[in-house]
Amino acid sequence: MRSGPVHVIDDDESVRDSLSFLLEGMNLTVLTYPSAEAFLEQRPWGLGGCIVTDVRMPGISGIDLLRILKEKGIDLPVIVITGNADIPLAVDAMKIGASDFLEKPFDDETLLAAIRIALDGSRASPRATAEACEINERLQTLTSREREVLDGLVKGLTNKHIAVSLGISPRTVEVHRAHVMTKMNAASLSHLVRMALVSSNALDSGQNLAGETGAS
Repeated sequence: MRSGPVHVIDDDESVRDSLSFLLEGMNLTVLTYPSAEAFLEQRPWGLGGCIVTDVRMPGISGIDLLRILKEKGIDLPVIVITGNADIPLAVDAMKIGASDFLEKPFDDETLLAAIRIALDGSRASPRATAEACEINERLQTLTSREREVLDGLVKGLTNKHIAVSLGISPRTVEVHRAHVMTKMNAASLSHLVRMALVSSNALDSGQNLAGETGAS
């Protein structure tokens, strides 16, 4: 398991305090920063651990921070916290390299589970692999049309835009979307999108691992 603290980055002091209280109660070491700039100035990545950051902050946003870390070659797992209107941003974050995203409000156990996976140090860890396998089993129950609707939702498209792209009515999209939510056992749109992205990232990691093994 990856060692080191949980780096909490949020411009809201009350959020930093509440997350610190929760995580320290689970015997985790927590370091807090009021901005991404403060985190970058302190250069604490040598301590290891993982990052929990808000996606929307004054100055350097959570998305900007992900890009900067990637450019610098800093390999710290990043969990992005989003608002309910930030699904497209969350999708972008995971495509850039975020290990997970959580939509506010989230329950304590959801955050702790995401941190445990991040501290496992690999998307291919047993915990992450088991989750991806479970999600893939649910994806296999979707019809081809339901999968097309899901792909549109992951791209951040509205029901209307999905309807236009597929040549069906918005009402039909709503019906397919409801079926997808039920089959995937998704509690919300963000939960649904997160599951699709977790599955996609796990598949990409598996392909990369296979390529590396074949080349060795």
